[in-house]
Amino acid sequence: MNLNKAFIITIDTEADNQWDYDAPIKTENIKFLPRFQELSEKYGFKPVWLTNYEMAEDPHFVEYMREKQDKGLCEIGMHLHAWNTPPESPLNRSVRERDYLIEYPVDVMEKKIATMTETLEKNFGRAPVSHRSGRWTTNEDYFRLLHKFGYKVDCSVTPHIDWSHKPGSTGKMGNDYSQCPQKPYYIFEDILEVPMTIRPMRTFTCEPSFAKPSVGREIKKFFLGRKQWLRPDCHLQKKPLFKLIDRVSHENQYLMFMLHSSEMMPGGSPSFKDEASIEKLYEVIEAVFARAHSLGYTGTTLREFAEAYSK
Repeated sequence: MNLNKAFIITIDTEADNQWDYDAPIKTENIKFLPRFQELSEKYGFKPVWLTNYEMAEDPHFVEYMREKQDKGLCEIGMHLHAWNTPPESPLNRSVRERDYLIEYPVDVMEKKIATMTETLEKNFGRAPVSHRSGRWTTNEDYFRLLHKFGYKVDCSVTPHIDWSHKPGSTGKMGNDYSQCPQKPYYIFEDILEVPMTIRPMRTFTCEPSFAKPSVGREIKKFFLGRKQWLRPDCHLQKKPLFKLIDRVSHENQYLMFMLHSSEMMPGGSPSFKDEASIEKLYEVIEAVFARAHSLGYTGTTLREFAEAYSK
């Protein structure tokens, strides 16, 4: 396996519109996931469905994805939303934000990780080894617990991004990953960190867009550089993603694409509110997949990547 030409798809697989603090926990977006899975298969790519509690307990999701997993067409990993993973535990909430797992006492953190790990193993017949934290936040206690439960690979680190101004529900701030490596590294014991594909780039948004940008803001971003993720945003433009793919390909590095499962459903997120925006989203996704495929990238799960990296 050529790890420098690995195309890793990571999907934060969670309830509908979790950006809305008051949104009820519903899993309607499950109905829309086969389209993405099948598009990935068309290009030989294998999504990593980083799955949280409510999705892991949904029988329709389990039935569909377990069959795909067992055929080697995807991987089921763990994504932990602390606010909705048993057991419930009191927090001194002072901010109208979602909980970070690291805001809980370590014994509660351990119980929540145990719940997720046991649920995934029970429902999918395989112990998960891949993980992404909810709201991108980690600490040493978190990694120590992941190691204890047998996780081998994490993808929570977002190079060039500083979350330290983003509070959890108690006011505790997120991580500053702005100086973290762009390449894989062992972050704790034998847990391999495979960072999200993000690069500072100078691009100007000039394509037709679903979300009309401020010209002044775009000029500022051009001169200062924007942090370009390998993920479609509300502007639904291909060129910035193509430039990122081409740059990383020239660096001879893997690509990690990400999306939320709820972004595949009309109205499941703030970014894609109707069927027209979903159709445009899929046009962008397929263009990204085709570009990566044309550059020789091949589908790789996080489990496969970590196993090959350690050899």
